[in-house]
Amino acid sequence: MIPTRPLIALAAACIVTGCATAPAVGPDYARPDLQLPQRYLAQSAEPVGDLSAWWRGFDDRQLDQLVTLALAQNLDLAQASARVAQARAGLGAAQAALLPSANVNAQAARAYQSVETPLGQVANAQPGFDRYGSAYEANIGAGWEIDLFGGLRRGREAALAEYQASAAGAAATRLAVAAQTADTYITLRGLQARLEVARKQVRTQEGLLATLNLLLGKGLVPELQVRQVEGALAQVRSSVPVLEAAQDTAMNALDVMLGSAPGTHRAQLLAASAIPVAPAITATGTPGDLLRRRPDLIVAERRLAASHARIGVAIAEFYPKFSLSGMIGSATAISGGNLFTNDASQASAMLGLRWRLFDFGRINAQIDQARGQEAEALAAYRQSALRATADVENALTDMQQRHRQAATLEQGVQAWQQARQASFAAYQKGVVSLIEVLQADDKLLQASDMRVQAQAEAARAAVAAFKALGGGWQPAQNDGAVAALARR
Repeated sequence: MIPTRPLIALAAACIVTGCATAPAVGPDYARPDLQLPQRYLAQSAEPVGDLSAWWRGFDDRQLDQLVTLALAQNLDLAQASARVAQARAGLGAAQAALLPSANVNAQAARAYQSVETPLGQVANAQPGFDRYGSAYEANIGAGWEIDLFGGLRRGREAALAEYQASAAGAAATRLAVAAQTADTYITLRGLQARLEVARKQVRTQEGLLATLNLLLGKGLVPELQVRQVEGALAQVRSSVPVLEAAQDTAMNALDVMLGSAPGTHRAQLLAASAIPVAPAITATGTPGDLLRRRPDLIVAERRLAASHARIGVAIAEFYPKFSLSGMIGSATAISGGNLFTNDASQASAMLGLRWRLFDFGRINAQIDQARGQEAEALAAYRQSALRATADVENALTDMQQRHRQAATLEQGVQAWQQARQASFAAYQKGVVSLIEVLQADDKLLQASDMRVQAQAEAARAAVAAFKALGGGWQPAQNDGAVAALARR
């Protein structure tokens, strides 16, 4: 029968040690209290847009489809997901370090002894010496590093914080992909609207030129007026290729965001559509709420927590480390049939000690390095919070001003349309020259183009505001996930 006392003693020691609740060395982490404003300067009392799926607030079916497709296929997101998987594996390794490990090994060997060696000569002199020999062995071993001072627990805290930072980083990438897709789509619709304005102006100038050519053939208008219209037409036409090139670039950029080859969605995107109208949006809560909503700030805070935990890992090196190990098994050199018999049984148990007793100088250096890394992470977290608040302020202000600009330019376009009609009617009556008509056309083209740009920029500013507010990140759900991980 195999003796089990060493194994029982080992298991009992493990249970007793595992039930110990001694505090871990090193400082406990507390989220730093940042001094942020109580409200945004640009905050108003307008309705609040939906932050969870903010792109749907633009009420554009194609935009919704493209963002959904990008979130499913974008390759930046695929890389971010892979980083989360790596961090999860690191957390699993840190958790496993707190638990006992076990291994099984077995071997069978057969040897043919030389009689020309000193050992072979001595053995050969014995009666009944057999040059063939066999050996069989099977063992189960177990080991456990006892985390008396909490170094392994601090390591697990650091791994957990890194995993949470990685998950928040994936959310930040998701937000960036959605925002970039929406921004590129709105830019494309703005370019298409500008193209329509330019082409409409080309058709107007071409109609005017055709009329003047007929009049020129009858000697009713001077050649100078015809050449003036030709010059104006050439100027308007020259803007079309530039806008078409920008349109192609935007469509290619959208394909890349969707994780597909350039040109894949060209036919779908060439069908012009109106510029999406931005929904009403204001900042929700206070700048302090951004610390729980914006994923990039959560990344910075979790990295701070990880660097803080690593101070405890470094301090734990001051203390001795104990380990328990044991083995039970069977070994025989007679025959495989004698394995696992009482005479073939074997067992061992060992208490190990490792202590860097004369290495305190290097340990102090490692602690100082860990504290320096924590100070750097804290400064980075504070800086990120300030920049995030500035992002929201800038985005809200820009969105408000862009809406005002678009409204003003709308009034200007209407005024120039009336001026153009009046100048053309006066020209037909011979009251003004063709120069006045061409000038009115040029001003109308500029005003229409600026209005379209302002409408697109207002929608893009809303996208930037949603991104600055951390749209799509849901604090309540993520806090629950973090708490569940911490309890594991």
